[in-house]
Amino acid sequence: MRYISTRGGVEPVAFADAVMMGLATDGGLLIPESVPFIPAETLRTWAKLPFQTLAFEVMSPFIGDEIPADDLKSLIDRAYASFAHKEITPVVKVGDKRILELFHGPTLAFKDVALQFLGNLFEYLLARDGGHLNILGATSGDTGSAAIHGVRGKSNIRIFILHPDGRVSPIQERQMTTVLDDNVHNIAIRGSFDDGQAIVKALFNDLEFKKSHSLGAVNSINWARILAQIVYYFYAWGRATGGDDSQRLVFSVPTGNFGDIYAGYLAMQMGLPVSKLILATNRNDILSRFVREGVYEVGDVHPTISPSMDIQVSSNFERYLFDLLGRDADAVRACMADLAEKGRFSISEEKRALMNETFAAAAVSEEETLEQIRATHSETGYLLDPHTAVGVAAAADYPGAICLATAHPAKFGAAVQSAIGQEPELPGPLADLMDRETRQVLLDADAAVIKQHMLDVIDG
Repeated sequence: MRYISTRGGVEPVAFADAVMMGLATDGGLLIPESVPFIPAETLRTWAKLPFQTLAFEVMSPFIGDEIPADDLKSLIDRAYASFAHKEITPVVKVGDKRILELFHGPTLAFKDVALQFLGNLFEYLLARDGGHLNILGATSGDTGSAAIHGVRGKSNIRIFILHPDGRVSPIQERQMTTVLDDNVHNIAIRGSFDDGQAIVKALFNDLEFKKSHSLGAVNSINWARILAQIVYYFYAWGRATGGDDSQRLVFSVPTGNFGDIYAGYLAMQMGLPVSKLILATNRNDILSRFVREGVYEVGDVHPTISPSMDIQVSSNFERYLFDLLGRDADAVRACMADLAEKGRFSISEEKRALMNETFAAAAVSEEETLEQIRATHSETGYLLDPHTAVGVAAAADYPGAICLATAHPAKFGAAVQSAIGQEPELPGPLADLMDRETRQVLLDADAAVIKQHMLDVIDG
């Protein structure tokens, strides 16, 4: 399998090169040249597989012979050995919905599914091929802690994570800043997540800096993140249907950066029987507006009780846009230029109609989010975190939908307390989190400032 850029300026590269490159050197995102199609007979077989075995089957066509089968199986087994549930991503029935629980990893968020794998993959490739890696990422909450826990203490790797100061939950902040390993560097920035993401892209587009200091990406711009997330769509379908390929399911996905729902879109392209993907956003509704209106227009970032979705510029959306525009890199570049210069771009009514065949969309208010937490708890005893509640509320008209639970409710205790009058108990791994020692620096949201800080650390 070879990988190409959404902007057409990179010669096709192999899987390992795509993983280590992160953001394509032309500023685009790396995607496979083609998506493998899985026949119904194979799907029926996959439906009965344990998660780790399924992960090997899903990932293998995208990796080819670059990683020997036994090595890939070992990477997968080690990645998911840290998960608290034997099914890794179990599906539970809650009222008329099914909840795909993605929060059983070490940081209690869906990002662990990908980042536990990616951390092991980075270490494996560096040991095999030589070299070192300076990981740079920005987080709206969960990616940072999951990435840090994925690479903490690993050989030949440093990680620098930017988070918006005061705009992540206290639990999310502590999950990052209490990791004191020498290779972990937390940077709070005076700004928003979008500011942090812009800094990351600016430094990756500084090709001399990227090459000379071996920058690597853990944000969902890294293809391996998307690859690992495809797996749980197949797993959930198998558990919900028993392998009956006549059953076409609906998935509701709370999203701000488009990575999680893009993985679902790829699962559909691979042949998974899905009738609709519900794109659920909070007040920061740039993606849901695009699905409904065909206009992608940047607005202000509004802080909400579902902070991991407080995003305007969705870094993964370009991957889907490339497909929507007929894999026309020139058209993608034109859209991205309009976005940079005018803050907006639009698509034709024909393209919007095509998009609506795959996606439905809903924006869920703060009040609706709290009411969904309250109602679900009152009716079923099940506790949703605010991000998951956005997805459940968006799927109100879709009984039987599978709603992705992207985080444990204990990570957002204040929001849960607002909804039901009490905070959820912290699970064992978080019980003493707020009492642990922390380490971080606070810097201006400026690419030059961040670059100099990284150089100071790297040069010792």
